[in-house]
Amino acid sequence: MKGPAGALYVNDGGEGGLPVVFVHSSAGSTKHWASQLSHLRQTHRALALDLRGHGQSEVPTEGAISVEDFAADIAAVVDGLKLERFVLVGHSLGGAVCAAYAAAHPSRVAGLLLLDPASDGRMIPEEQAQGLMAVLGTEAWLQVVEEYWAPMLAPSRPEVREQVLGGLRATAQVAVRSGLGSLLTFDPVSALRRYPGPKLSVVTAYNEGPDAYQVRVPELPFKKVEPITGHWVQLDAPAWVNGVLDGFLAPLR
Repeated sequence: MKGPAGALYVNDGGEGGLPVVFVHSSAGSTKHWASQLSHLRQTHRALALDLRGHGQSEVPTEGAISVEDFAADIAAVVDGLKLERFVLVGHSLGGAVCAAYAAAHPSRVAGLLLLDPASDGRMIPEEQAQGLMAVLGTEAWLQVVEEYWAPMLAPSRPEVREQVLGGLRATAQVAVRSGLGSLLTFDPVSALRRYPGPKLSVVTAYNEGPDAYQVRVPELPFKKVEPITGHWVQLDAPAWVNGVLDGFLAPLR
């Protein structure tokens, strides 16, 4: 499908109910949602997209990409498929991207489910943020990201770790750097408060600090992940996430 910065890959299927649109994390892809797509397509239309530079979508030629730019990828897909109203589900970076889209198009979004969303990157000290971006522009970028993600992958099964790290190694450096960098300036507080519809943040133990969305926005409903998982909850505990999805979708119209 044509996107604002090149072709976007979309995995679309199922019918019935409100359509559900899934958005992956930094260096993720539609493959992270395989269990959720299979589960929901029994009763709903469910689709996932690869953000620009990720998965099977085209790698952009320009440098910096903002969270709002990624949200424009969602807009291109839902507009191209003529989806009037739908539920958004975003993981990590995808949570920020979904919040940005929902803030800009609140009447289109029937519900917003954030799965261990990214924290408020504006709270990282300026010097530390600049250092991170500098390192992500060097040849050492892959090692740096793998080391950063190691604690968040520690509880995961070996096959989950391999899937996540394999996806990272297959993602263009510019996409990873831009994706992580976009979180340093994005304002999730304003975005979440501009979307008045049903929303829920599902958080792991890694997402309870002062920069967490549910701390920054105290009125944001949240639920703690019950099984012990890493950050990639939908891969570690697919059945549990599917149950949360069912519960969140049930009252939505």
